[in-house]
Amino acid sequence: MSTTSAANAPPILTIDGPGGAGKGTISRLIAERLGWHLLDSGALYRLTALAAVKHEVPLDDEAGLAEVARDLDVVFIAEEDATTVLLEGQDATTTIRTEQVGDAASRVAALPAVRQALLQRQRDFHQVPGLVADGRDMGTVVFTEAPLKIFLTASAEERAHRRQRQLQDAGVDASLSSLLKEIQARDARDTQRSVAPLKPADDAITLDTTRLTIPEVVDRLTELLTERGLAPDT
Repeated sequence: MSTTSAANAPPILTIDGPGGAGKGTISRLIAERLGWHLLDSGALYRLTALAAVKHEVPLDDEAGLAEVARDLDVVFIAEEDATTVLLEGQDATTTIRTEQVGDAASRVAALPAVRQALLQRQRDFHQVPGLVADGRDMGTVVFTEAPLKIFLTASAEERAHRRQRQLQDAGVDASLSSLLKEIQARDARDTQRSVAPLKPADDAITLDTTRLTIPEVVDRLTELLTERGLAPDT
């Protein structure tokens, strides 16, 4: 349970799901639409992995990685259409989104001590007027009391295509088959880990985004929030 758990606590929307399902973009757009805070929990694990590499902490050193997680020097700067992320004063916004850092983050996130070290930091994002929490265990572990939990998914093939388009837009060539293998391997690690495995919360609504546009998903989730009295009619 989060530190803000009274009946009159600000609302929370959790959005969990595998990489490439659209969680990040959709979470940001909904938070912007409603004026709520945004928690990109995946960024914290990516930053932990990046800081570990920077300080030469092995990715199998659980105690060392937990210390890195607890001591993260991170600043999130919310801007009009994006969020700038500073790690130890340096812009890490682009670096943490690389496949290499994403793969390392998936390995780091499987370690119980690291997850525990980041738990309270994530819960501290729960503030007025509300929170959109994006991750893989937001509804199952971090914010179990959230009144609306969403599990976004899409086929692995579609997620690989999306990632390839993102990389191409950034001027980076990427093999679709390699991206698909990486996504499938990450899915396997995330769903099979012993601590906080990737899965829908028992009371989550699952939404497959394979054939949906981003505006369609944002509108649907905003409707659900409004129907439940969690957000004003927009």
